[in-house]
Amino acid sequence: MVYREDVNGPTASAPRNAAQAGEGTAASALPAERIGQVVSVSGSRAVVRLDADAAEPGGADALQIGALVKMRTHETLAFGMVKSLTMPDYAEAEDDGKLRVMEIEFVGEGVPGPEDGTIVFRRGVSFCPTLGDSVFAVSQDDLMRVYAQPNVASAKIGTIYQDQTLPAFVSVDDLIGKHFAVLGTTGCGKSCAMATMLRAILDQHAEGHVVLLDLHDEYSHAFKDCAELIGGDRLKLPYWMLSSEELEEIVVEKSEDEEVDRSILRDSVVHAKRAFNEDDERVNLLGADSPVPYRLSELIRYLNESLGRLDKPTDSAPYLRLINRLTRLTADKRFEFMFEERFTVADTMAEILAQLYRVPAQGKPITVLDLSEVPSDVMKVVISLICRLTFDFAFWANRETPVLLVCEEAHRYANQLDEDSSYRLIRRALSRIVNEGRKHGVSLGIVSQRPSELDMGILSQCNTIFAMRMSNLRDQEFVQGTLSESALGLTDALPSLRTGEAVAVGEGVSLPVRVYFDLLPEDQRPRSATAEFSKAWKTSEGLDGYVDTIVDRWRRQRR
Repeated sequence: MVYREDVNGPTASAPRNAAQAGEGTAASALPAERIGQVVSVSGSRAVVRLDADAAEPGGADALQIGALVKMRTHETLAFGMVKSLTMPDYAEAEDDGKLRVMEIEFVGEGVPGPEDGTIVFRRGVSFCPTLGDSVFAVSQDDLMRVYAQPNVASAKIGTIYQDQTLPAFVSVDDLIGKHFAVLGTTGCGKSCAMATMLRAILDQHAEGHVVLLDLHDEYSHAFKDCAELIGGDRLKLPYWMLSSEELEEIVVEKSEDEEVDRSILRDSVVHAKRAFNEDDERVNLLGADSPVPYRLSELIRYLNESLGRLDKPTDSAPYLRLINRLTRLTADKRFEFMFEERFTVADTMAEILAQLYRVPAQGKPITVLDLSEVPSDVMKVVISLICRLTFDFAFWANRETPVLLVCEEAHRYANQLDEDSSYRLIRRALSRIVNEGRKHGVSLGIVSQRPSELDMGILSQCNTIFAMRMSNLRDQEFVQGTLSESALGLTDALPSLRTGEAVAVGEGVSLPVRVYFDLLPEDQRPRSATAEFSKAWKTSEGLDGYVDTIVDRWRRQRR
């Protein structure tokens, strides 16, 4: 980007004619050569008539969509973001027969700092320019002030579009504490962007508490040096940690008598919990949702006992369905992570939560929960359990151990269109996090390639959005509906963004900005690269007997 040289401008009380620039404080410094003149001011917007030489090579870089410009007001420097550029053919100007018009959105202002009087940037505009005021291109010093590392905990995630020598920062507390989302089409670099941000933050916060739901085993490669990797044989989520609704989603099969089955199961679970915890002085307070252990064998025994007390054989169907379903689940190898403890049960809840939420972190502040081998018919319940546990853990921790939950492929289970009851459980848990989590120290990070399918109530609570390349018009319109007015000009570039590039807007960044994410080393990138068909289809070397290996993995449900 080409910058004009700065000269000292007038003080706040001096005349605001650019021709008089030359004396004053550094706090009001402006470029000597202007690019246009304000011809209309309306609310947070202004229309600028560009000077004849503003479109010449020397000023072209300043006139890109999303670029910043500045204007002197009575006491401040007002910064605006270029929203649109037009050149109406029907209008004539005195200079060259063409009228060039720029529309800008006010985004912030520079004010003298309390110590040395140098310009300090802040969001919002106290004073707007007036008609006839000059508009100037920003200098590199201005960009450094606007996009500088904030005076709070921050992390560098990349560089800004206007000048790739300048770093792009995020405010850690504003980004995580108020929820965020990374959105974009497949292959645009979402997983790498999330890995970049998490690494930048966790490199400075080794005692963090992050849980990442990894549906495709992408992130174990990216965080193998600093993560607790839980998946396959290491995944342990005992059935007794499920709420009554979650257990019913697994055990109760769809039928006309579904509600009868649910009621019987709920009563039987309460009995089994009270029988196992009979020495607890609060045993009579235990309910179907109490997170206490119980024996599955006692549950089945009680169902059989209740079945034997029936007067009418026709009433036996619900009991038989539940007993048969529980028997099949405990015999299925795929469900060992949940139903392994059938006869001997231990209260391992504290150990499971300590491992899951990294308390203490012990040099591994993130848990990558590999769900790629979890059976599809129970996947939704597992995700619901993790989301619910995350909120409850943070709630009872009284904000002493704040937790970040990152949901990869969120559109698959937080879909606003799917009315399946298990999806409703997930949406309810996530909605509770985004609506109440900030007060209790739990935050949500969403990654999705189909934002238009996400639950609007959940996405609308994400206060920082990283919008990457999107070609689907519906997705573009959906994302634009969640962004502020000042960012709408930037979103016009969504279809043409390069891989690893995003439009960032919200509380986590100082201003809406187009950023390039830092490129991670190969050994720190997620395994999300596209399969190399052109290479794999050129040779059959090493494929003898490979199908046998595939069949073996398939049958063992282990990759």
